[in-house]
Amino acid sequence: MGRRGRACVVVLGDLGRSPRMQYQALSLARQMSLEVDVVAYGGSKPHAAILEHPSIHIHTMTQWPTIPRGLPKVLKPVLLLLKPLIQFFMLLWFLCVKIASPDVFLVQNPPSVPTLVAVKWASSLRRSAFIVDWHNFGYTLLSLSLGRRSHFVSIYRCFSVLRIEKYYGKMANGCLCVTQAMQHELAQNWGIKATVLYDQPPEFFHPTSLEEKHELFCRLNKILHQPLGVQDCVSNAGMEGQKADETIFTSLAGIDVFLKPNRPALVVSSTSWTPDEDFGILLEAALMYDRRVAAILNEDDSTNEEVFLKEISDGKQYLYPRLLFIITGKGPDKESYEEKIRRLRLKRVAFRTMWLSAEDYPLLLGSADLGVCLHTSSSGLDLPMKVVDMFGCGLPVCAVSYSCIEELVKVDKNGLLFSSSSELADQLLMLFKGFPDDSDVLKKLRNGTLEMGLSARWATEWEEHAKPLITEVISQFDD
Repeated sequence: MGRRGRACVVVLGDLGRSPRMQYQALSLARQMSLEVDVVAYGGSKPHAAILEHPSIHIHTMTQWPTIPRGLPKVLKPVLLLLKPLIQFFMLLWFLCVKIASPDVFLVQNPPSVPTLVAVKWASSLRRSAFIVDWHNFGYTLLSLSLGRRSHFVSIYRCFSVLRIEKYYGKMANGCLCVTQAMQHELAQNWGIKATVLYDQPPEFFHPTSLEEKHELFCRLNKILHQPLGVQDCVSNAGMEGQKADETIFTSLAGIDVFLKPNRPALVVSSTSWTPDEDFGILLEAALMYDRRVAAILNEDDSTNEEVFLKEISDGKQYLYPRLLFIITGKGPDKESYEEKIRRLRLKRVAFRTMWLSAEDYPLLLGSADLGVCLHTSSSGLDLPMKVVDMFGCGLPVCAVSYSCIEELVKVDKNGLLFSSSSELADQLLMLFKGFPDDSDVLKKLRNGTLEMGLSARWATEWEEHAKPLITEVISQFDD
């Protein structure tokens, strides 16, 4: 069998929200000069680099409808069993009929059922290599939606691990995984040898220039002035007195852009609004920051808001700045958290939620002062790609501490770790004291992030670890 010069990337999910698999497709096309078929669900728009590459061909499957919230619990297991059957036949149709026969199938796991079975069957029918990219484990993600004590999860876990993930994972011709901790788990308890391919930012995640910041904030200006609920310290500053060539953060003098000295500190967090990210921690930390600053400045909670806002508009700088949290992403818990935000009464903290294009998101990260990550991992063995993206843009991070996070976040070098809302509030106070000119700890972390982040890029990591594995697996099928 000769080389076909093709690869197929399989994602049983929204391709636009699967950045690692988008990068896999790009690398297969750019660094191995393969024609790449991507079989995935639609939804969010992928990055322009994917859409515009002449060798990448996206095949969009029909999305399984969302289970209605009011559906009786008894029916949920029935639908969860019916769903993979329909997905299985749909996958086989795409992988065996709709696309040309590839040299290799590269599949994202999870979801494991029915993806691993369908791709393995397709690879056997089409005499193609079969590689699994392990991002996490299927049964741990299911437990988030149904609850860890669910009897259905216990049954699924046993069936999935022993008969699907473990069995079909061992049948793969090669495996990639996201951490050393996951590599060890697969080797010790599953009998699967995997190569670690760390998530790294691609070239379009980089520090944002002043001009790019100004253009971005001009595009977002109206959204930034729209509060969630009551007026807050950002929306009350108002657009009325704002000149056409200035934003909340920047101003234009001639052709030069300047950051305003009395601007709020910008904190960014991205999320899929799922149970593995407890945003209650962030809301509690914001409330603590607000109250502790008031206590430090010996202010009464009944201080007249108008006086406070007048001081802001007059350009008075505080020992601790206003904080603007921008939370990006889509997901099932978004509305419930937005309702909680509406009920908060904060004087020096404001929240905005939004969804940004794949092109604007890196610009926002590069424009922020701090990133916050609340990802805890359902298995404790994967790493948050959002932190990787932040580091690529030179943005230091405060992240929730869990088992393998230190493979990514180096404490006091590119970020800090916290375990509670009180600890996060302490870190916010420490990092933003004297902002923007005298926040020395924040500057140290930013410098460390730039030094460490700019040297680590996806193309280099993929060339060193993924390409040799994929090349070897394809060559074995040629022999």
